Amino acid sequence: MEERKTIYLCLAHMSEDGMEQKYVKEAFDTNWVVPMGPNVNAFEQDLANFANGNTDGSKLDRKVVCLSAGTAAVHLALLACGVGPGDEVLVQSFTFCASSHPITYLGAKPVFVGSEPITWNMDPELLEKAIIDRKAVTGKYPKAIVPVALYGMPYDCEKIMAIADKYGIPVVEDAAEGMGSRFNGQVLGTFGKYGVLSFNGNKMITTSGGGALICRNAEDANNVMWYATQARDAYPYYQHTAIGYNYRMSNVCAGIGRGQMTVLDAHIAHHKHVQALYEELLKDVKGVHMHCQPADSRYDANFWLCAATIDPEVRIQGQENAYKEVIKTAVGGAAGVIHAVDCATTDCQPNENVEALRVFMLGKKVECRPLWKPMHKQPVYAENDVYTNGVEEELFKVGFCLPAGPYVSDNDVRYIVDCIKEAIVR
Repeated sequence: MEERKTIYLCLAHMSEDGMEQKYVKEAFDTNWVVPMGPNVNAFEQDLANFANGNTDGSKLDRKVVCLSAGTAAVHLALLACGVGPGDEVLVQSFTFCASSHPITYLGAKPVFVGSEPITWNMDPELLEKAIIDRKAVTGKYPKAIVPVALYGMPYDCEKIMAIADKYGIPVVEDAAEGMGSRFNGQVLGTFGKYGVLSFNGNKMITTSGGGALICRNAEDANNVMWYATQARDAYPYYQHTAIGYNYRMSNVCAGIGRGQMTVLDAHIAHHKHVQALYEELLKDVKGVHMHCQPADSRYDANFWLCAATIDPEVRIQGQENAYKEVIKTAVGGAAGVIHAVDCATTDCQPNENVEALRVFMLGKKVECRPLWKPMHKQPVYAENDVYTNGVEEELFKVGFCLPAGPYVSDNDVRYIVDCIKEAIVR
């Protein structure tokens, strides 16, 4: 009997006809093995064509700049918004660290905003409260607002943009997990002044890393590109009046991206299908609840990862041993580089049944990952201000992610659900 392969959350999936290899070969054949070139230009245009197309047939006119990482895109977007030392930026707390770390790169201070319970994304009421309070405390408004499409779920673009416009604060949409997600028919990343995309190896499409920034107009795009190419001034020799960065995407990586664009729609459709199957198969499993998008028809999530919660009273096999052993490898196993720790527990962690489920599923060769730990509960941000109602902290205790990528078959989903049922102590 063939040994079962591990079912990962979201593996990179190349096009069946090998378009990625075709474009990469072209880069080598023409010696465009540099952070510029025909593939970069074509990939940017492909991304712009996708981002500018609304479901009602209307078109936007956004420009796209391809960069070395989604984190670089956040960094340059904040820089372009004028964020600098001493400024404050309002950022969703329930997210990965790449949403907040670039704020600190610029010498600014992240101020964290909690989540509303339906989408798990930035709460508009808390956002406005934070804006008013920071103005009272510091004498000035925050320099930017960074909402996040958590696991591909759209944030309330209408309310967040209305609040941002009311106080004249630019919005940097972190749509790294939300490529292809829409709000009212419009692609996420096109509502704010800037929109961030990520092509990390586990995202909706990949360039083996890399990211992009959606810009409002050509002027903004050219400014971002200038900063991304070391901010060189127009002299016949090297002269710099500003600090720039080496953030441009490789022409080789962009070739992969061009090939990936041919399967983007199929990937999005697959993730939605997997989500629907989980919802159907888990609907009668007591104590386990899929994270679903609102009934509001404006929300159209890509379901990059399928997330769920488990009630605290549900017992899982092996729960008595949860957190007894220090983790030896990084959760998710992406980088494989972690700092050793002496204790497996912290003051903010998933419930024991969530950790027990992760371990049980790992034993069944299914990757099951905790939700992002809220940034304001990270030691590195222990002193930062936060505006929260506790929603994201409670979700972190009870939530987990399930496989959803293109390699996850219907049979895999059925197996995963069967494993969850087996894990529950009746």
